[in-house]
Amino acid sequence: MRKLLTFMKKYAIYAFLSPLFMILEVLADIIIPYIMSRIVDVGIANQDIQYIVKLGIAMVISALLAMTFGVLSAHCGARAGYGFAAEIREETFRKIQSFSFTNLDQLTVPSLITRLTNDCNTIGQVTMMSLRMAVRAPFMLIFALIMAFTINSSLAKVFMIVIPITVIAIAVVLYKAGPLFKKLQSRIDRVNAIIQENLIAIKVVKSFNRQDHEERRFKERNDDLRDTALKAISLILSLTPVVNLMIYSTIIAVLWYGGRQVMIGSMGSGELISFITYITQVLMSLMMISMFFMQLMRGVASGSRILEVLNTESEIKEPKEPVKEMKDGSISFYNVSFSYPGSKEKVLKDINLSIKSGEIIGIIGSTGSSKSTLVQLIPRLYDINEGSVVIGGVDVRDYDIKILRDQAAFVLQKNTLFSGTIRDNMKWGKEDATDEEIIEALKQAQAWEFVSKYKDGLDHRVEQGGDNFSGGQKQRLTIARALLKSPKIIILDDSTSAVDMATDAKLQKVFREELPKVTIIIIAQRISSIQHADRILVLHEGQIESIGDHDTLMKVSPIYREIYESQQKGVIGQ
Repeated sequence: MRKLLTFMKKYAIYAFLSPLFMILEVLADIIIPYIMSRIVDVGIANQDIQYIVKLGIAMVISALLAMTFGVLSAHCGARAGYGFAAEIREETFRKIQSFSFTNLDQLTVPSLITRLTNDCNTIGQVTMMSLRMAVRAPFMLIFALIMAFTINSSLAKVFMIVIPITVIAIAVVLYKAGPLFKKLQSRIDRVNAIIQENLIAIKVVKSFNRQDHEERRFKERNDDLRDTALKAISLILSLTPVVNLMIYSTIIAVLWYGGRQVMIGSMGSGELISFITYITQVLMSLMMISMFFMQLMRGVASGSRILEVLNTESEIKEPKEPVKEMKDGSISFYNVSFSYPGSKEKVLKDINLSIKSGEIIGIIGSTGSSKSTLVQLIPRLYDINEGSVVIGGVDVRDYDIKILRDQAAFVLQKNTLFSGTIRDNMKWGKEDATDEEIIEALKQAQAWEFVSKYKDGLDHRVEQGGDNFSGGQKQRLTIARALLKSPKIIILDDSTSAVDMATDAKLQKVFREELPKVTIIIIAQRISSIQHADRILVLHEGQIESIGDHDTLMKVSPIYREIYESQQKGVIGQ
């Protein structure tokens, strides 16, 4: 937990002031019962109005001071607790940005969302409680015990029985509650996972009329979360009657024995009243300590989940002396094999391939032939297990990662646009791009033809995920975003599948005529999208089955020929 405490530096002054004000509040609270006893035993007994007024004013001042110190402690505690949580959340988010695809496969997105939200909030709440309740409870317990022994040491021996019993009850509940809180966090992960999956695919759910099915799935996980939460909360609430039983039993015992002492004159009635108040303060302090430990256990569970993220090292390591310039877009694979983390099965086997700078390469193959995996190794979205991938004569592991990914632009299979404007999205490719540069990239990607029709042009609003654009429009916008980087390599992972054939042909023409020095790799399902590539790579079960131009493959590759003929039959059938 020391690693997390480093995030408190910015809020150290609040973390210091909050417990200080809380101690002052306790001192003000603890003196009030004693003043009350003096009013009863001295002022009222002697009918001394002046004495009663004087101590009454002292009680009011003590109460006002306690309220003031309490408010200040709460303010400082909230600033420290939630500021601390915000710092942790920011660093955790920053850490996630450095993760490789392997890390993201291991720590799932729903789990990361829970850690950034629920777990960070829990840490903030626990920190605030630590600065206030964890200070108030023990100090109140100690001071109230001191006052009780000061008033009547023989009567205060009752605490030697009630405190151990209460502590044992609290310890038993804490022991049983710990595993439940850990389980609770995992249940929240499961609920978040199904919420995210359902909302992202809501259009699919509706189109298949699967609302009832999804509601049942959600209900199952939601009920599981509810049941786990109820078990944890019920366990916590079971402490309340136990502590109340101890309080009332102690008060009855004190009234019995204390009342007899009042009757024989060895104890004042005001002292008995204040003693009972201190009993309540002592036992309620124990209750507060137990509640704090309950929250602390949740905080520890959340803290360990946050630390799991912070301690996770990216599989992609920056070299000590990175190469910061890419000579050209030539690419070579030397005996490359790859398997996903946790799997022994090689999805790519003994890949040997050389691509010249400026060459247009098409990649095709059946589903599951690892086409996407192959190209993801180029910008180091994954690191290879065996062999080497070389770009511009340099192993990709020796490049500065930012330079590598700027120069090897990747248009992913899933076209993602971010909420904002078209201009905002384009500037992901080049932050300082001018409108002229953006428009030129849009023209090359065949996107300007529809962007230019918007009244607000580049300022046209993009909804979250680009839901206000068609599939083909999103594909063209993401291609334009990649072109704006002026890369030496462009990788299109099935990024023209939603584009009509006429637009696809225009894109191929732009690639060949306007980007002659850029190496372009196109993964496609349609042969028409790669038919005119310089060479076409046919993948089958993670291996290169054939490589050559269209005419060559029609002669030597049965897989390629089968794909071509099936697509031609489909075209003729239409």
